[in-house]
Amino acid sequence: MTGDFTLADVCAVACAEAFCGDGEILASPIGLIPTLGARLARATFAPELLLTDGVARLVDSDGVVEGWMPYRSVFDVVWSGRRHVLMGATQIDRYGNQNIAAIGDYKKPRAQLLGPRGAPGNTINHATSYFVPQHSTKVFVERVDYVCGLGYDRAAALGEGGRFHEIRRVITNLGVFDFQSADRTMRLRSIHPGVRLDDVVARTGFVLVVPPDPPTSRAPTVEELALLRRFDPESRAERELRS
Repeated sequence: MTGDFTLADVCAVACAEAFCGDGEILASPIGLIPTLGARLARATFAPELLLTDGVARLVDSDGVVEGWMPYRSVFDVVWSGRRHVLMGATQIDRYGNQNIAAIGDYKKPRAQLLGPRGAPGNTINHATSYFVPQHSTKVFVERVDYVCGLGYDRAAALGEGGRFHEIRRVITNLGVFDFQSADRTMRLRSIHPGVRLDDVVARTGFVLVVPPDPPTSRAPTVEELALLRRFDPESRAERELRS
């Protein structure tokens, strides 16, 4: 371990660990810190991961082109389940239902956002994780205004149709969360260094499952920190947490 790490480094390591055990699948990180995490995973414990440049090329952890994948081919990967997307969430509830479409009444929203995009297909076909740079009660809500990505309650209601549903992790500037609780509601997995449990609870708009003595999120190793500095020499990841 090293004492020179930042909160962004801890978040990147948590994003990397979300891909642990995935094998040869397409990793689709959205955002700078998720991308750093995927590149870190590829460069260390997950060399089988396929990374894209977001357009049509497959690249290694340093961005060297390894192959070609036109966007139309991505849908075949999505439908076959050979993908893990790490995307954002404007709202998310205790079951993992996610909203990136609109805030307020969908017919006349207070704020129009991206729209559902690929979230429904992602959550029904393959592993999905979320990264939230600013953990707050505006994001972690009792009930999302519009469901884009399916949570565990809705996936269960689908029966056999929801058998491939998996929300692997939710990573924020406060900690790491999963849904490995008895009722498949959000559980605190670890707290980032320097964060107080009271702050996590206060900034979550629903009752969070909190295990006894939750652990501290892992700091980067010396090797991982060197890789993160190589991938992000201008420390842009820190600015993502302040956005």
